[in-house]
Amino acid sequence: MRSRFSAFAIGGGEMAAYLLATWHPSTRPATLELDDDTQWRRLDVVRSEAGGPFDDRGIVEFAAHYAGDGGRGVLRETSRFVREDGSWYYVDAL
Repeated sequence: MRSRFSAFAIGGGEMAAYLLATWHPSTRPATLELDDDTQWRRLDVVRSEAGGPFDDRGIVEFAAHYAGDGGRGVLRETSRFVREDGSWYYVDAL
């Protein structure tokens, strides 16, 4: 979760490629364009379920703070992740 937030915060083509690579194939979009006008400022993990070293699934609820042309805001989401072959993948938002 934190690495995906960092990729959004850094932005650019390499980070978009990283986000796609860490997105589960069953829900991954064909392309991803990051908004250069949005500045991701802070990530607060509100809660998590499972996602430990012996789990193959996890849930993360977070608040991502941003600033952009329209002012400041907070994106709140509860995300599902799965681990396959030792790697974690973002699946979707609940």
